[in-house]
Amino acid sequence: MNLVQGYEAVCVFVNDRIDKTTLKKLSENDIRLVALRCAGFNNVDLEAAQEFGIKVVRVPAYSPGAVAEHAVALILTLNRKTHKAYNRISENNFSLEKLAGFNLAGKTVGVIGTGEIGSVFCRIMLGFGCNVIASDVHESQTLKQSGVVYKTFAELLGESDILSLHCPLTPETHHLFNKKAFKKMKKGAMLINTGRGALIKTKDAIDALKTEQLGHLGIDVYEQEEKLFFRDLSEMIIPDDLIARLMSFHNVLITAHQGFFTREALDQIASITLQNITDFEQGKAIKNEVTVN
Repeated sequence: MNLVQGYEAVCVFVNDRIDKTTLKKLSENDIRLVALRCAGFNNVDLEAAQEFGIKVVRVPAYSPGAVAEHAVALILTLNRKTHKAYNRISENNFSLEKLAGFNLAGKTVGVIGTGEIGSVFCRIMLGFGCNVIASDVHESQTLKQSGVVYKTFAELLGESDILSLHCPLTPETHHLFNKKAFKKMKKGAMLINTGRGALIKTKDAIDALKTEQLGHLGIDVYEQEEKLFFRDLSEMIIPDDLIARLMSFHNVLITAHQGFFTREALDQIASITLQNITDFEQGKAIKNEVTVN
């Protein structure tokens, strides 16, 4: 069944793969617009879209607080082990054994990427009394005035007690955290990723966890997530050995790409996506168009 026949636009999400083959078929059915209802666009072949005359639009920012707050939730849960305490209490186990965490105040938090989401995250961590350092090709003067200190990526690795990823996935940031990066991190540091899964090379993260070089890992994204996330697989065997190994660590917390999932963010995603489509339909300048650099 050809679901796109008779339409001019398609609306896709973060894990829908819009490659050259797909775009060719869309073009053959007179599709002229691909509307992403997400910020990331690494799943779209932009060169092929341009070749076939298909415009691509996205939602560059939607309640950045939603993702930033989820990153903080991962940090607090891993640190204070509230998920484990909840499970214990439900079984009438009120022991505090192995539930000790650490104070966030005074810790050094490294932030990779200080766009809208990263900026909100920086301000939250400053509120906890953390020393916030950051790395980004575009430095924010506002954040500097708030107390954020920009440093090199290598310096962040060596100085941070907690590292949080808020940068886009590009060829330059693909597997940014690999064996080499993990070796340079402060031993026992915590790594949080609410950005894109492939920012971390999963196999190398597992090796770092096994040697205790990486102390905690909290991820809301995973590099093979399109085969897993947003589905109920509770009655199925999962063939992905890497995520199965991650799930076996006591100091790893995985959520299924829910960082964006707040009422406010969903409202903004819908509103901006519809506005993008309306602007295209009315022949207006498309503010949120994504083009080949």
